[in-house]
Amino acid sequence: MTTVIFVHGTGIRQREYNDTFEIIEQKIHAQRPDIKVAPCLWGALGAKFNENRASVPLEDGTLALSQGEEDADIVLWGQLYRDPLYELRLLSLKPIKSRNPFGEKPGDILQSRVASLTPTLELEANLQEAGIAEIFAQARDTVIRSQPYKGALLTVSESDLSEYYAAIARAIAAQAMFISELQEKFPPILTDAQLRDKVVELLTLALTEAKLGLGGWLLKPVLGLAQHGGTNYIRRNRVELTDKISPMPGDILLYQTRGEKIRQFIQEQIAQAEPPVVLLAHSLGGIACVDLLVQQQLSGVELLVTVGSQAPFLYEINALYSLEYGQLLPEHFPEWLNIYDLRDFLSYVGNKIFPERVQDVLVDSRQPFPRSHGAYWTNAKTWEAIISRLP
Repeated sequence: MTTVIFVHGTGIRQREYNDTFEIIEQKIHAQRPDIKVAPCLWGALGAKFNENRASVPLEDGTLALSQGEEDADIVLWGQLYRDPLYELRLLSLKPIKSRNPFGEKPGDILQSRVASLTPTLELEANLQEAGIAEIFAQARDTVIRSQPYKGALLTVSESDLSEYYAAIARAIAAQAMFISELQEKFPPILTDAQLRDKVVELLTLALTEAKLGLGGWLLKPVLGLAQHGGTNYIRRNRVELTDKISPMPGDILLYQTRGEKIRQFIQEQIAQAEPPVVLLAHSLGGIACVDLLVQQQLSGVELLVTVGSQAPFLYEINALYSLEYGQLLPEHFPEWLNIYDLRDFLSYVGNKIFPERVQDVLVDSRQPFPRSHGAYWTNAKTWEAIISRLP
């Protein structure tokens, strides 16, 4: 009787493994009821806190932290780093106030000042120090040409001009940082918050003498972000967050430094199984199986199936434990089927790395990352590839 052993990936818990194992067993038995599906839950050997989270700061989670403008500012910059026009998009959604049709429009005043802006000597020196002097004009022009900026001009009134000047200053600074990263340049402003804020302050003052700060209309939605996803939320919930994110990187780090126990556990499950054996391995489980099969000649294993695996990537960067880059897979290494998904950024192809030794099969989960990394087991293409190759 052929045995399929399911070797899981990183950070999986008992209940999650049980649910996944049940799906795999059902999918295989639907077409091959003669095959035995066996578990290989090595998670007990994975990463764990040995001192009850003694290394985690703020373990009691009771530190009183401000929920004020400072936190809102941090959250706002987090948005601006991803989208320099974020704040202007918000301003473009403001209700348009009625105004004197014969007077000069506030938006025209704003546009004139931004378009004709000439950096003062102090601002120019600050831009040089920040490392964005050469791309400042490009950043400003990019903002001016954008639809969010043009939309914001339509909603501005005389009473809130200062709110717009500060927002535009932040947009230009964020756009300059965005351009720098696209050009693979890393000026000091990218990591120096004080320098960044000084650029914004001087840029705002060059536009107007109004006091720098978040306007009332903008402050409310940004404070909402701060309360639900800001830095203080993370700091106050550090233990909970650590528990959520540590299993995956923790297991990877543990395996890379002390993975022999995990490989030994997998080998023991193979020894107990009735041959021929198929190893069905997900993510880090695939790396462990590749390492094991390189190091040990296990004649009972006829097929290795890796799903969402990083083994080819680790080999290419010379980080695969068992095989130095440039070395070939040993002759005793079994047939290798590798299933990947272009939407799963933790999956890699092996045929170009190990020519004629790996067969890559592409599937499409139609799921965004990271959900795509765990979506293989309900994908019909996954099972078409696997079932047809089972002994």
